[in-house]
Amino acid sequence: MKLTRIILAVVLGAATALAHALETQPYSASALTQAQQAGKPVAVLFHADWCPTCKTQDKVLQGMKAEPGLGVTVLVANFDTEKDLKRRFRVNSQSTLVVLRGEKETARLVGETDADKLRAALKSAL
Repeated sequence: MKLTRIILAVVLGAATALAHALETQPYSASALTQAQQAGKPVAVLFHADWCPTCKTQDKVLQGMKAEPGLGVTVLVANFDTEKDLKRRFRVNSQSTLVVLRGEKETARLVGETDADKLRAALKSAL
């Protein structure tokens, strides 16, 4: 009986950690609006498939997905096609990460691939 409770506690703990883990998904206006209206931490990453820095950022972010305590959704926006979104956030360069909590911008990085700096920016919205 004790072993069953211990196993259940470990499974529930792991599920809770994953629920608060970093999530990446393609940008959609509705996803951004919902997160902002709910006051949730969200980031918009302006990504270009042709950009080597963007590819490195993607690898770093993928590596952070298993980290507990990074309950931020990263919406990956196409730098080449999301022109209105770029104007809205005053983005001039691919590989720009804009971190938000609700409507408030909490961090912005351009061309950053250092895991610690990306992590700190994402945590600024928590």
